Amino acid sequence: MRKPISDEIREIIKRISADRNRTNLLRNYEQRAIAFFLQRIPSWVTSDMLTFLGFVGTMITFTGFLLAAYLHRGYLLLGVAGFTINWFGDSLDGRLAYYRNRPRKWYGFSLDLSIDWISTIILGVGYIFYVSDQWEMVGSGFVVLYGWAMIVALVRYKVTGHYTIDSGGLGPTELRIIISAILITEVFVRDSILYAGVAACLLLLFIDIKDTIKLIRIANQRDIAERENNSKSSGAG
Repeated sequence: MRKPISDEIREIIKRISADRNRTNLLRNYEQRAIAFFLQRIPSWVTSDMLTFLGFVGTMITFTGFLLAAYLHRGYLLLGVAGFTINWFGDSLDGRLAYYRNRPRKWYGFSLDLSIDWISTIILGVGYIFYVSDQWEMVGSGFVVLYGWAMIVALVRYKVTGHYTIDSGGLGPTELRIIISAILITEVFVRDSILYAGVAACLLLLFIDIKDTIKLIRIANQRDIAERENNSKSSGAG
């Protein structure tokens, strides 16, 4: 049986989620965890520090790829630790500002998006270092497809006024878990990461196409609504 949420935790979740609509499968557990950590972060820790910590997590994962390529694939397990650290920093940086009632909406939005894109490129390069030549395009493809997803999210924000980082039940947290599972499997089953990488790219391609079609439909509906409003305004005038 799921433990009921206290009024305090419910209020914290409401406050930190004011600017974001989450639909991912693990959102309830994730929001509880974020609320738990926010209450315990020392006052001297800032949002920018957490953003930097998240980037450190990315570099740990990248380092794991390099060490696995030149020493032993067991170092891929560093990537699991790196993704955990990345989740902590990336998930709590902006939420900490909202929790402390000191949000910097556009600064945080710009910084997070920039760091996320740089991190995606770094992880793609790490994958390319680890795999053999004929599989390098998988790493490049993942970066391109993730970039497509980010563009869709930005355009959707422009069209709807609502920002979401999830595609249905899949969000960054679920993606981190999937990639971590792929890294763990590769340690025990060599070259499984090659085929898992292809599968991940196909999944992203499907999501990108689905979200793009949905976005175009929403944009078309907005155009129709604006034309109708303009016609009514002209008629009233």
